[in-house]
Amino acid sequence: MLRETAHAVQPFSRWSRWPAVAYVHSVLQPGETVKVVGRLHWINYLRAFLLAALAGMLVLWGQHEAGKLGRGAAYVGWLGLAVAAMLLLDSWFTRRITELSVTNHRVIYKSGFIRRHTVEMNMDKVETVNVDQSILGRILGYGTIQVLGTGQGIEGLSRIARPIAVRNAITAR
Repeated sequence: MLRETAHAVQPFSRWSRWPAVAYVHSVLQPGETVKVVGRLHWINYLRAFLLAALAGMLVLWGQHEAGKLGRGAAYVGWLGLAVAAMLLLDSWFTRRITELSVTNHRVIYKSGFIRRHTVEMNMDKVETVNVDQSILGRILGYGTIQVLGTGQGIEGLSRIARPIAVRNAITAR
């Protein structure tokens, strides 16, 4: 989620203990401000939601069906619900620990919790920003962003919400 202020776009977080962009704020240089914060799109939860729906239908069908087949379907459904809960937790955690921020001087990407992976690129070194969106991505507002610069690039950041806004913040100097 983004919240726009008069000066810049600031991150909004419901959880005050875990700010949305803790890493970025810890590495800001004097005079550097955050322009845009990119987040992973909610589509990352889709696999967990689809599995939960399928497993829930199996549980409901298995409870109404008599015999071994019904009990087996219900057990498989409960197992599917447990796997869906783990996928949902994994997607939530990945979304919380992945940060993509554009400041007035740099593009900063961070992922990982214990083992951290960060890529920072000065705005002066940015040559090209590629945005790839599928038809579903265009409809739902997500895509893959690839920032290419002199000598290095930031790997494709997939399923980023509002990729055009992030691209525009990078390319607007």
